[in-house]
Amino acid sequence: MFKKLLLVITSLTTFSSASFAQPFEDAYLKGFETYAKETGMASFQTYVDEVKKLQKAQGYIGEALPLPEFKEIMPNVYTMTGALMWATKENFGLNNNISFVIFPEGVFVFNAGPNPVVAYSAHKMIKRITSKPIKWIAIENNQGHANLGASYWWDVGVRHIYSQELAIEDFNKSYDRSVQRGMERGDEALYGITRNMSAHYTPFKDALDIDVGGGEKVQLRYFGEAHTRGSTVAYVPSKKLLFTGDLGYADRMIAVFPYTNTQDWMGAFAKMQAFAGDDATVIPGHGGAASMQKVKTDTYDYLVYMREEALKLIKQGKGVESASEIDQSQFNWRPVYAQTHEGNAKKIFNDVLRHLKQHPNP
Repeated sequence: MFKKLLLVITSLTTFSSASFAQPFEDAYLKGFETYAKETGMASFQTYVDEVKKLQKAQGYIGEALPLPEFKEIMPNVYTMTGALMWATKENFGLNNNISFVIFPEGVFVFNAGPNPVVAYSAHKMIKRITSKPIKWIAIENNQGHANLGASYWWDVGVRHIYSQELAIEDFNKSYDRSVQRGMERGDEALYGITRNMSAHYTPFKDALDIDVGGGEKVQLRYFGEAHTRGSTVAYVPSKKLLFTGDLGYADRMIAVFPYTNTQDWMGAFAKMQAFAGDDATVIPGHGGAASMQKVKTDTYDYLVYMREEALKLIKQGKGVESASEIDQSQFNWRPVYAQTHEGNAKKIFNDVLRHLKQHPNP
């Protein structure tokens, strides 16, 4: 009976900018709660408590978003490849990947999703593939598209959510702005119900092995700064399967932030490759499943080329404005090339210059 009373009003509710970080409040239940207080009738409050409990247990009730399909990469391994562009209203903020592995005792998911409604929709799709429960979730970094769906998973009972400690620190600093960006895109229905769940995460520093039963494990590793601090890698030894997070890209152009340490990114990538091996099947942070060589070409080799070209300009005594002289035409086929290549050149130039000042005699 209670299921029929659950209201999917998230898509109909307008949230003010002052309240975007507050937990979603069901106006229907709020009315019953107020009436219970005014009348002192315990039965009404009991009803409210039972419906709230059911909402958390069931998650969102209603249609799922039209997300990309999960593709089977190998037996019991699936990935959903997000849009190879920026987060937009049209792609529901999903511009990275959500992946999962089915183990005998449950399901491991890599990334919580960009908001609770995408997380719900992905869960609904997972349920069509397996009846096993979601037991473990690992989050790739500090960014909103990896974290903001966590409240959905927590509400439906997932109690093992893992993230690297630097990623948690940076996520907490940027949480309000991450939600606000979603709101500014016009996605109030998706982001207005978001809650920061990082207090419930299980943090790790350098390494953590998840016992997924049956003698199997998922290895979480932090090899150093990359696209951001706290970039988490997950490896499944029994399948030679590697989730790189934003340490690795395939096809899509890398987007370098002003604070991105590209020197350390290359070092972290080399450590990751040595750890997983050249024969690993790789599911990158952006782009479809690929070989280690493909991901190395599209990530590590790009960084090497750009840093070498920037160093040539610096040795010629040129400034950052000369970064536009770097020939990137060989990469112009990659998605978001037009939006990123000029900024990448300048940011990588500045990063090389910063590294030279810190280490004048490398």
